[in-house]
Amino acid sequence: MITRFFQEPQTGEAAEKVDIGGTILHHITNSHELELPIVGVVKLPHFDPIHIGGLTVDLSPTKHVVMMWFVAVLLVLVFGLIARPRLVPRGLYNFLESIVVFIREEVVRPNFGELTDRYINYFLTIFWFILFMNLLGLIPYGATATGNIAVTATLAVITFLVTQYTAIRSQGLGGFLKHLTGGVHWMLWPIMVPVELVGLFTKPFALAVRLFANMTAGHVVILSLLGLIFVLKTYFVAPVSIAFALFIYVLELFVGFLQAYIFTMLSALFIGMGLHHAHEEHGTAH
Repeated sequence: MITRFFQEPQTGEAAEKVDIGGTILHHITNSHELELPIVGVVKLPHFDPIHIGGLTVDLSPTKHVVMMWFVAVLLVLVFGLIARPRLVPRGLYNFLESIVVFIREEVVRPNFGELTDRYINYFLTIFWFILFMNLLGLIPYGATATGNIAVTATLAVITFLVTQYTAIRSQGLGGFLKHLTGGVHWMLWPIMVPVELVGLFTKPFALAVRLFANMTAGHVVILSLLGLIFVLKTYFVAPVSIAFALFIYVLELFVGFLQAYIFTMLSALFIGMGLHHAHEEHGTAH
């Protein structure tokens, strides 16, 4: 992650060419290249874009796409091979089981009750998928796919679709449309319906931006602190910059877990609201 900074400070004209901002942008933005140990920079294959009407779709893999593929394979290996159920939990299995139980009992069950088992797999999947992507961006040569707004927006759209599907399935299409009116007099519908529609889309928007902003900000701060060594062109600031960067790095480990939990918790809350509305209407009818 910070290999571009691990070089001796230069003097004279060479020092003026050090582009800290460009280095930070190179790290946090997506590209068609991968930085690998020993091998160096590897260019990913490029495919001709597909044109569908006025829309151009580029299916060429990028480093964030590769990281998502790697996370998917890693999840299969961890949960399919390494973390096998044992009579007496210990080691990695014990650690993973404790988190799974926490997500089920403290995040999903309060929002879904007896329907927890129906939805638990979805929330466990998004939690571990986001967590692994967050943490892999903190290792050398890694990239944080959740620092890409397209990735977080896609995750938020999936939650949005599951939310609407759950609400319509629980309330029926008529009950779902009735909920958009807010239960007010029909004369207020021109005001309430647009407000409710906007509310439907602000929730996934907040999910996407929150995860993207938090994961991007941490990397920017770490690289900016290390960049001070080259901006000030002195070794004396190095101990302070490295110490603060190390502190932020450790904090980022916590943030990686926290943001995965927040995304999962809010997703469970939003999806569970559709079930609660259906139950409330059912109780009122009785």
